[in-house]
Amino acid sequence: MEIEYEEFDSIEDVFMYMSSAAPPMKNTMPVNSYKGYVMSFIPLSSSANETYLMIYAKGTLDPGIYEFDFTTKSFKKVDSIERADKSYFVSLTPKRNTIADYAIEKL
Repeated sequence: MEIEYEEFDSIEDVFMYMSSAAPPMKNTMPVNSYKGYVMSFIPLSSSANETYLMIYAKGTLDPGIYEFDFTTKSFKKVDSIERADKSYFVSLTPKRNTIADYAIEKL
């Protein structure tokens, strides 16, 4: 497995990147809050070589749904996904994430 990295200064920057770099995706995207990092993995290859891009910033998020406003570069925790003009991130805190463990070890 190969990992490429993009480190950001803040969680807001991670959300901004994911909101702009992945427009074909739905407006709901998963992120992990794991071992002091907020991260997302994007597969870069569909071959047996398994290459992932880890987009991350140091920090933590409680599990839940976060509404991100691109124009103000801010996010807030919400109870539901309500607006098509906002991006939403579902933060999960896995008990174990082997891809993240491997990637963090290589940082």
